Amino acid sequence: MSTGFKGRCLCGKLSYQTGGDPLWITICYCRFCQRATGSDRMIEPIFERSLFAFTGLSPAVYSLPSEGSGKDINVHFCTGCGTKVALTFERWPDRIGIYAGTLDQLSSVAVTPENAKHIFVSEAQPGTILPAGFKVFDRHATENDGSPIEPTVHAAPFLVRG
Repeated sequence: MSTGFKGRCLCGKLSYQTGGDPLWITICYCRFCQRATGSDRMIEPIFERSLFAFTGLSPAVYSLPSEGSGKDINVHFCTGCGTKVALTFERWPDRIGIYAGTLDQLSSVAVTPENAKHIFVSEAQPGTILPAGFKVFDRHATENDGSPIEPTVHAAPFLVRG
């Protein structure tokens, strides 16, 4: 049984232990995630919040409402170096997502069609290639009430044209 994964901020003063394996992995292309990462997407393994623990410095938290759901998203970051390490959600209080790049061993969390989904592809940058076989959603994967939305699954890689 896995005891989870470790990760840390850039300066190393804020670290974490996930306490278990990811429940799923979200690859998000929304403008919030683009701005938060400085990239065209965020890769975000999602964990059980009750098993997750921060160590070292306590993270500062910046909260803002999601443009998609209207519910608060809480960005946890290091007060020493400013690295964003995790997200918590008003919408899912029992879950915590981590910025995948903060993992000590990034390759230890494999992204597969069975454990991952691509969301907010309607905001993906032109030229983004979505891999075949993965669940893809124009926006969220669930309605605000939690009911699932039917995904698209492309049989071949799909080019976002914008």
